[in-house]
Amino acid sequence: MLPEFNAHEVWEKFLSSKAPRINVFMAVPTIYSKLMDYHDKHFTQPHVQDFVHAVCKDKIRLMVSGSAALPVPVLERWKSITGHTLLERYGMTEIGMALSNPLNGTRVPGSVGTPLPGVEVRIASENAKKEDRPSIIYAEGNEKETKVTPGSEGKEGELLVKGPSVFREYWNKPAETRNAFTPDGWFKTGDTVVFRDGRYWVLGRTSVDIIKSGGYKISALEIERHLLAHPSIMDVAVLGIPDITWGQRISAIVKLQEGDSLSYKELKEWARDRMAPYTIPSELLLVEEIPRNQMGKINKKDLLKQFYPA
Repeated sequence: MLPEFNAHEVWEKFLSSKAPRINVFMAVPTIYSKLMDYHDKHFTQPHVQDFVHAVCKDKIRLMVSGSAALPVPVLERWKSITGHTLLERYGMTEIGMALSNPLNGTRVPGSVGTPLPGVEVRIASENAKKEDRPSIIYAEGNEKETKVTPGSEGKEGELLVKGPSVFREYWNKPAETRNAFTPDGWFKTGDTVVFRDGRYWVLGRTSVDIIKSGGYKISALEIERHLLAHPSIMDVAVLGIPDITWGQRISAIVKLQEGDSLSYKELKEWARDRMAPYTIPSELLLVEEIPRNQMGKINKKDLLKQFYPA
């Protein structure tokens, strides 16, 4: 365990012949981004990059990403640098680990895989939040299989979890505990997910990452994944801003690569061939840094207050 993150020190641990062999490395997506930035600035020679790739591939057994959504461009770039396809999975403090891409097998970028042993999951309509209205079950699964309700293929809903790893209660908070579970005992994660192509995909926190604009339900995380493929964009947070006409409009808070510039017109032209028209941000705000907490997560409610106080 290192006392704090330092890109130089981590790369030294990876590459030094004097350091002990690393079995597993776990980090949040932001750390992988900063390690890649250090790599691009300091390991510029092709023979050095080949050395880095060979050592990381041979010395480290498994590399895992967690705590926040892993952008596909980060996964793909990290694989090209180290030879490792990051293992992405899904969990919460209240439930432990629930879903995971396979340790051995194909890891699909953007997906969080399937339920782990002993874990049961459901995708349910938002009515699950209301005790007086029954929820509609779109899909239900475990480590062996997921059964989709006829007519519910591709339906998005809240992820519900049940299993021995799920917590019993919030300490001395009976009301919060009661609200956290459905009447039949499933924990409500507050995350919107979809089951497709045999895997589960997290679309984001229902409260801040699902944008309802012009009749569409849009995943902010999906937009962020697209925008991070832009060569000038280093970091991005997509917000849904209240709008009297559209319900919500899409705003992109962007940190650019050092020395780059980007106008809204240029972004829109770039996105036209890569994104559905209704998912293209209607606003672009450039910032020097997007604030994150120690777990590498962005508090979008705070960003909303900061940039759109009205």
